[in-house]
Amino acid sequence: MTVKSTITKNLLVSDNTKGSYRGASVLKTSKVDDRLNGHSIDALKADKEKFFSLIKNARDGVIVYVLKKLGRVENIQIQYPLLKLMESSNKTIRLLAIKNLAKLKNKSLLPCFLDFARKDSSTEVRREAVSAIGRLRHPLSIKPLVSLLDDPDPKVIMQCMRALLVFRKDDTVKEALSNLTDHPNEMIQEILNRESSFSSPSVTDKTRHDCFPHYLRNSIVHGDVNDVLTHLPPESVHLTFTSPPYYNARDYSIYKSYKEYLYFLNDVFKKVYDATKEGRFFALNTSPVIVPRVSRAHSSKRYPIPYDVHPFLVDMGWEFIDDIVWAKPEVTVKNRNAGFLQHRKPLAYKPNPVTEMVMIYRKKTDKLIDWNIKQYPLEVVNSSKVQGRYETKNLWHIDPTFDKKHSAVFPVALCHNIINFYSFKGDLIFDPFAGSGTVGKACLQLDRCFFMIEKNTSYTENLKEKFSHKNIFNKNNKINFFSLEEFKSISKVDEKCL
Repeated sequence: MTVKSTITKNLLVSDNTKGSYRGASVLKTSKVDDRLNGHSIDALKADKEKFFSLIKNARDGVIVYVLKKLGRVENIQIQYPLLKLMESSNKTIRLLAIKNLAKLKNKSLLPCFLDFARKDSSTEVRREAVSAIGRLRHPLSIKPLVSLLDDPDPKVIMQCMRALLVFRKDDTVKEALSNLTDHPNEMIQEILNRESSFSSPSVTDKTRHDCFPHYLRNSIVHGDVNDVLTHLPPESVHLTFTSPPYYNARDYSIYKSYKEYLYFLNDVFKKVYDATKEGRFFALNTSPVIVPRVSRAHSSKRYPIPYDVHPFLVDMGWEFIDDIVWAKPEVTVKNRNAGFLQHRKPLAYKPNPVTEMVMIYRKKTDKLIDWNIKQYPLEVVNSSKVQGRYETKNLWHIDPTFDKKHSAVFPVALCHNIINFYSFKGDLIFDPFAGSGTVGKACLQLDRCFFMIEKNTSYTENLKEKFSHKNIFNKNNKINFFSLEEFKSISKVDEKCL
């Protein structure tokens, strides 16, 4: 029988004398025939012979559709055509057949499920077979599930763990899961941390999630970032958005070696992690940087900062969420392509660097985003919703900003995006490298509070000039300026939470 569309019209037409499948006519369109959504599917579930006829005569597309539409399965006889479908070369059919067999919760199918969990060529089918064993929720499932924990495929192991956690009080299960504590796969470790009691992370937040120490509100500290961070209260920051100094590309950022520079950032971001509230975000804007050559006899050196910093962040507990590419117009960046444009010789190609990376991380937690949202009053959540058009892609075209007093300035539009997407009104936004203070400016415009640190004296004086009187930057907000010693003193005595 030829069937050109995925669904046939009159899929099941009962012969009045024999009650068997007579055939199917071809739909001229790809639309699903209404009769397949109700009566005909029910007839299939009630009559295994009709189901066998379908298996024999219909195309894979028709079988897949029917398997997806079977819904509730109670007739034990339907397991026989479903078992027949387990022989299909089509992995989608095998997967859906197992999924429907699992609905029967028939313990006698356990050996079949186990066999497919061990031997099928498709990871998806094997995982579904493990899920089917788990759906039995019977003590007989424990032994086969434990036997699958040494499977080479981490996805199969994770599905086994999920099924075994139903029996977490069983001694055999406790021992089996404990044996996975040294497994090298990071997702398996995460499941153990989140869903079992073997190594659950402790919650350290002792105050309301939506508040922070009063003295941090709209404050700027002049001092070394590591010294200031030592006195920043734990879990006081809702969002950090910063761009660290470039490695040896500006006069204000000179380091003995690239390794020293990376270790410096590592120390800073560890302290930022401690200062961040559970499950909240860290947005890091970096880009590869070029250190110019010392002479024509030498090459310039390009350092891949965002890619070298990333492993440090993951190791200290930040969970990678997204990579956002900030794209600038080519006319605004340094031209590295001029030489190649003239000679076009292979090996000498150097593209103009028009992008920077904004890497988004979340402080690791066993709680979902919904938990963070529920820490706020409903009126705050509603008033913080992102309005109007917004960036739907991870490629953001934003013009750079230039400042006579600072050579690397955040565009306000970039700050607005990050702050709107990753914080609520009233939150405390932190920038450990304040620079020209654009993060603070954006916070005040968006009804957030800021806390910033700046080591460079001239930049700090510029910040005081911008923020110390009423203008478009601070409106009617009081801005606090602290030296390191003043900040250390107030942090010891002022624990009032805002």
